[in-house]
Amino acid sequence: MRLILLGPPGAGKGTQAQRLVERHGIPQLSTGDMLRAAVKAETDVGKRAKAVMDAGELVSDDIVNAIVSERIDAPDCANGFILDGYPRTLAQADAVEAMLSAKGMGLDIAIELVVDDKALVGRIVKRADEAKAAGLPVRKDDNPAVFEERLREYYKKTAPLIGYYHAKGLLTGVDGMDEMDSVTMQIERLLDGVARKN
Repeated sequence: MRLILLGPPGAGKGTQAQRLVERHGIPQLSTGDMLRAAVKAETDVGKRAKAVMDAGELVSDDIVNAIVSERIDAPDCANGFILDGYPRTLAQADAVEAMLSAKGMGLDIAIELVVDDKALVGRIVKRADEAKAAGLPVRKDDNPAVFEERLREYYKKTAPLIGYYHAKGLLTGVDGMDEMDSVTMQIERLLDGVARKN
């Protein structure tokens, strides 16, 4: 099962991806984790990424795409994977499609966690308040102003992917404002449907 989770920051993609990892035994591919792993392993592309990061610059799409391609070839991706936080742009989505096609594979489904932005801001404030009350550190992005900036960035760069995957017949939405377990059940029903088709 090769899938991508879409939705704005705070929609619950990370939580649902973790549940899918546990239930299906397929890895969650997060670009941040993959970059760190490639740098640590000192692969060719990891060395290129390190040089760019050491210079304080943003890692280019070419490098990120190469790291993702390398990661997909790992044995634990043989039965599928979850793309999380990548692709972020239409250019990256085209690169993913070309990369998978070259490997003789494609995405099975793109799942959008459909959420209400105002409610999301409320969710972030509540999460920060709960962390403070428990004496835990508050995540730096659990700040309404920072969060709203991330939302603007999402709508500018990543939201167009919803139309992109819809046009390819891969997109399905689930109610991301529902209870966490209910969202998981909605996703599992979709995956069962895809598995029956394959």
